[in-house]
Amino acid sequence: MQERPLRICFVAYRGNMRCGGQGIYLWFLARELAALGHQVDVLVGPPYPDPMPFAGSVTQIQNQQFWGGWFSENRADMLPAGRPLRALEPLNFYELAASYLGFLPEPFAFSLRALRTLAPRIAAGCRWDVVHDVQCLGWGILGIRALGLPVVSTIHHPLTVDRRASFVRDRNLREALGTMAFYPVGMQSAVARRIERIFTSSQASAAEITRDFRVRPEQLRMVANGVDTDLYSPDPAVTRNADEILCVGRAADPNKGVATLVEALALLPARVRLTLVDDPHPNNSALLRARELGIADRIDLVGRVPTEQLLALYRRASLVAVPSRYEGFGLPAAEAMACGTAVVACAAGALPEVVSTAGGGLLVPVDDPPALAEGISGLLSSPERRAELGARGRQGVVEAYSWPRIARATAEVYAEVAAEWRGRPASTTTSDRAGTRRASQSSARSAA
Repeated sequence: MQERPLRICFVAYRGNMRCGGQGIYLWFLARELAALGHQVDVLVGPPYPDPMPFAGSVTQIQNQQFWGGWFSENRADMLPAGRPLRALEPLNFYELAASYLGFLPEPFAFSLRALRTLAPRIAAGCRWDVVHDVQCLGWGILGIRALGLPVVSTIHHPLTVDRRASFVRDRNLREALGTMAFYPVGMQSAVARRIERIFTSSQASAAEITRDFRVRPEQLRMVANGVDTDLYSPDPAVTRNADEILCVGRAADPNKGVATLVEALALLPARVRLTLVDDPHPNNSALLRARELGIADRIDLVGRVPTEQLLALYRRASLVAVPSRYEGFGLPAAEAMACGTAVVACAAGALPEVVSTAGGGLLVPVDDPPALAEGISGLLSSPERRAELGARGRQGVVEAYSWPRIARATAEVYAEVAAEWRGRPASTTTSDRAGTRRASQSSARSAA
């Protein structure tokens, strides 16, 4: 256990909770660490997080988001509105060129901007006990370390997992070559091997990281993702819809296995409906497949909903299906169980660990629509079994995955790293010393 409050600097290249698990992880972990008495400062890129009043400072690191324009094929809007010459600034030009060439430039560019922001603060005497990188792993992270700060990072799963899923989607050699170029696997793996610790959330993701990124096992620390169990909780006043299945997952991502769930839905009675939290595009691949099977009228695409609506969906559904082919953790499964909703999940990635630890669901084989349909049908026909699993899952998530518990375990690793780093030569120590100033005294400011 740490002997004093720690000073922690988070760097996260995307911070909004609706952009994925890294935004959720950043916001809740920072909040809980602050509640434990630690000092938290945040450097974050767009889309930016919700307000973080618990942080000592929040510095928004700007970028032009060229990659978003490339991804949406909206090339005309990629130049900075009103100030097109800003595209010629070095990092902006790199991002624009890389985006046009089909690379993912954000992690590298953000890491350099974060380094550029922190360097003058460190020169002025600011110190942190640890810098926590949230899955960026750009070259600039090593620059921050070279300035005398120990660095840890969180890898929910290595980019090699996404790259393999992209190969599944690719329709021709050109797209496969694009996949090879897009993911900065070499940079991230090299940075990961050179920092103090890697947090990961499951044995499955740890195996992927050691194999694909060649990270030493002794660098890894197993600290699961957290769930806000006060927010994600049952509501006895909400009536369950006995014939509604809920799935939270992007059909465009083969790892989410939504196609398997659509196939399973076709095998279930016509009264059973699927609510899918995914982009409601008319060409959504799940909807296209459902049309081929004649069951499109049984799927409700609700979009990426705000947290309040997602909570209502978890509480209303009879069960939650998680048909993923891989998960580094499986947040929808944990959130569903926290809401007292039974889960049917595929035995893939970390899902067996999460579902077994919490005890609130059933596991079925991967990529097997009849097995998935059988698991869903069995629970739909047994309200008592669903209620039993829901109650057990709620208790299990509270005990294993509540954020206060996760924050305490994370802080213990910070303290371990800080103690090791203080044993280094004085020129690189981050311990308290004369002239050191609290990092939060630095005003939050934006970096171009």
